[in-house]
Amino acid sequence: MSSENTGANGNGDCLGWAATDESGILSPYKFSRRSLQNDDVSVKITHCGICYADVLFPRNKHGNAKYPMVPGHEIAGIVQEVGSNVRGFKVGDHVGIGTYVNSCRNCDYCGDGLEIFCEKGAVFTYNNVDEDGTITQGGFSSYIVAHQGYCFRIPDGYPLASAAPLLCAGITVYTPMIRHKMNQPGKSLGVIGLGGLGHLAVKFGKAFGLNVTVFSTSTSKKEEALTLLGADNFVVSSNLEQMTALAKSLDFIIDTASGDHPFDPYMSLLKTAGVLVLVGAPSEVKLSPLSLIGGMKSISGSATGGTKQTQEMLDFCAAHKIYPNIEIVPIQYVNEALERLIKRDVKYRFVIDVESSLK
Repeated sequence: MSSENTGANGNGDCLGWAATDESGILSPYKFSRRSLQNDDVSVKITHCGICYADVLFPRNKHGNAKYPMVPGHEIAGIVQEVGSNVRGFKVGDHVGIGTYVNSCRNCDYCGDGLEIFCEKGAVFTYNNVDEDGTITQGGFSSYIVAHQGYCFRIPDGYPLASAAPLLCAGITVYTPMIRHKMNQPGKSLGVIGLGGLGHLAVKFGKAFGLNVTVFSTSTSKKEEALTLLGADNFVVSSNLEQMTALAKSLDFIIDTASGDHPFDPYMSLLKTAGVLVLVGAPSEVKLSPLSLIGGMKSISGSATGGTKQTQEMLDFCAAHKIYPNIEIVPIQYVNEALERLIKRDVKYRFVIDVESSLK
């Protein structure tokens, strides 16, 4: 542990909630942020979304946990201080910070605004080592210091609580939709899974003018998909008749499901040269080669997006009045929220009201 981070009994001025072992249970924790550098922005955190990553990392599911760990990488807040070289932000501005807070800024990917694919590796917002050797700590905390290049302007009038989930869930589905040209009105999109990512894929799809079909394992989501989110069609994926009726009818599919599921049935729904993009993380992807060869189809993976596209997405959401469906909770409820997230008992994203509840 670096000297920058004061232990739980220390006198750091940043208050957070941290996991201290593989139970992943969070509790109050005081620590120090790194001091403000010339290119840095200090952000008072008002809201932070809860992502499935906040279940996995604190429980050491990736095997690289650094404790104490303050999770949270869907951060929205207000600028409280800026370094002397900062030009794009001023005190009082509304800003967001997403899944990473640094990268080399020299490689081709960084040059193209695709910092998440930095050749030296992007520095994640928490549970990572920053360039000064300190361990990064996330947004379940009172404030954060980050380089200006990884902060995003939240458009005026866009609610900070709504902006938070866009910084991970939103950009994770927006990026592949733009990359694979899923923004062509009149085309057809399938969305597998209706959670934090899936419900935003539906909203983006409708804003792009697509015909959207939602696939779910449960009929209970039908009313929400069609009425609340405005999808055009709802299919129970285990219903062979409903699935067969859609053969070769979709231009694109976004697969947000992390539970294990078959892929061949979905590939058969794509038109010739159709694309299925995987943004969920099942334990394996298994499909017949003929599912690809037979119709010149492809399956593609996508992570979160680069800085250029993240800003573009925030502006797009403000312009088209796209708001995630959120349940706002106090920080004291965070462990219950994480348990409910595991049970998929949330519509569709928890957002912690950090400003009001973290004292």
